[in-house]
Amino acid sequence: MFTSPVTTARRRARVRAPELVGRGWLNTGDQDITLAQLRGKVVLLDFWTFCCINCLHVLDELRPLEAEFADVLVTIGVHSPKFVHEADPDALVAAVERYEVHHPVLDDPELTTWQNYAVKAWPTLVVVDPEGYVVHVAAGEGHVDALRQVITELIAEHEAKGTLHRGDGPYVAPPPPDTALRFPAKAVLTPAGTLLVSDSAHHSLVELAADGETVLRRVGTGERGRADGLEPTFSEPAGIALLPPEVAATTGYHAVVADTVNHLLRGLNLDTGEVTTVAGTGEQWRDGATDGPADEIPLTSPWDVVWWEPANAVAIALAGNHTLGLFDPVAGRLERLAGTTVEGLNDGPADQAFFAQTSGLASDGERLWLVDSETSALRWLDPDRTVHTAVGKGLFDFGHRDGPADQALLQHPLGVTALPDGSVAIADTYNGAVRRYDPATGEVSTIATDVAEPSDAVLVDGELVVVASAAHRLERPVAPGVRITGDAHRVRRPPTEIGVGELELAVVFTPPTGQKLDDRYGPSTRLEITSSPPGLLVGGAGVGTDLVRGLRVAEGFTEGVLHVVAQAASCTDDPAVEHPVCKLTRQDWGVPVRITPDGPSRLPLMMGGLDG
Repeated sequence: MFTSPVTTARRRARVRAPELVGRGWLNTGDQDITLAQLRGKVVLLDFWTFCCINCLHVLDELRPLEAEFADVLVTIGVHSPKFVHEADPDALVAAVERYEVHHPVLDDPELTTWQNYAVKAWPTLVVVDPEGYVVHVAAGEGHVDALRQVITELIAEHEAKGTLHRGDGPYVAPPPPDTALRFPAKAVLTPAGTLLVSDSAHHSLVELAADGETVLRRVGTGERGRADGLEPTFSEPAGIALLPPEVAATTGYHAVVADTVNHLLRGLNLDTGEVTTVAGTGEQWRDGATDGPADEIPLTSPWDVVWWEPANAVAIALAGNHTLGLFDPVAGRLERLAGTTVEGLNDGPADQAFFAQTSGLASDGERLWLVDSETSALRWLDPDRTVHTAVGKGLFDFGHRDGPADQALLQHPLGVTALPDGSVAIADTYNGAVRRYDPATGEVSTIATDVAEPSDAVLVDGELVVVASAAHRLERPVAPGVRITGDAHRVRRPPTEIGVGELELAVVFTPPTGQKLDDRYGPSTRLEITSSPPGLLVGGAGVGTDLVRGLRVAEGFTEGVLHVVAQAASCTDDPAVEHPVCKLTRQDWGVPVRITPDGPSRLPLMMGGLDG
């Protein structure tokens, strides 16, 4: 049954919000914050981790909401890390600046507050009312309308009760930095021998001389936006692909830029500096067509682009929905190249493969190399569109280990570069290293260490120039290659206990007030469940239309992962409205589970509302 989240909250016993506990605070002027200090405000807790593309989407979704309710709403980012690197306090400080987080952030490296709120997925949003009680929980993206409704209802209720306090919140802006580049993302060598760099935090492109330091020109005003022309604006641009000369002559632009947060591809004329929008609608793809005219198909967080010769098109790493796309600049068309939107690591035919936030691409003329950051994997796509994995074990395994590829480990790599000898260099971002994989020997080695979050590399006169993103510069690492035999790591997220045998998995979703599930064109919900290892589930896996599913957990297993993808479509519930507003809510979970004989027989996953 679906009801208003606030109404649901009132029916239940009121649950006091647990206190916020962590290592420290950012964006508060070095002051700690307690929930008691926030009485009278509506508090929105955003459980996030900076590796997670869905979390970055939510940061952008919340910006207008924070502005709309600035005098009553206090957003608190609770940073609960997945990777070891994300638990580094300096790395968190950099991420908060990089992604323009303009609200207080609690550093929760031990996942204390995460566990106190029984969170199971990144991102998760929790609304606490002005009296300190939890009234709404939602996992995933696309909840702005529901949050707006909940906040509006809380304002009315607590203004009437006299328990709402208007005024400024506890956010204190840090001093602004001043560097030529700020969190550069990707770089390419232009035909003129210069370096074109995406200066992501400055929302622009910068052309540098071959020394990698001298600024020749800047493309973009530095303001976040999506304007075309000679004074263009971008929003956290990343990958850059150079087009073959004959293609550039036809299209009128020489480079394609992945304008990540705008969900667009932009064309750049290197001669004039003029920018045009060449693919995407500016809206984030959530469902629907993936193939068609480039200006009619939405994209989702394009992170990298490269010209791939076998397809005679630009390959796109669509990190936001775990797929690869193709853009034909001559025909002006988009199509899906690979992936199903399920996050994971699965090889085989491109249309059946699973990817996990692909963030770097490179072509050696035949293979399309790629790095999947969330599975810490190096993979490739053959011209026959078959996917292979060279390095990587899955969503929860990572580390820094050299040696045979099937034993080697990476940690959230963001870039890959094809080298002349047939090997590839890997920007092993969270290990602060540059790695090398040699397909001829199957060995992984370390080229350089102590690089501040490398995110890409480019060859200049035979020398590898690395984008040291967190150092805000390009570097030419000269450290000798070292062999790393370091430890393996697993994500430390606490597992959820379940029992053997029958298990009811329930995805809880409440449409926002004034909306209803949209079944005009068929079922309004979809649920897909798989497991790692596959034999963990002997019943209930697969795709269905109900958000409640009976599963059967096999005997003989003590741990595993349940992979759950849920979505629900809802529309305005008013027959008088001719054109109802419709939304698709979607969330992916990778739930680590521990199987015990007397474990629970029900597993609720919150997609929106409260489990009643």
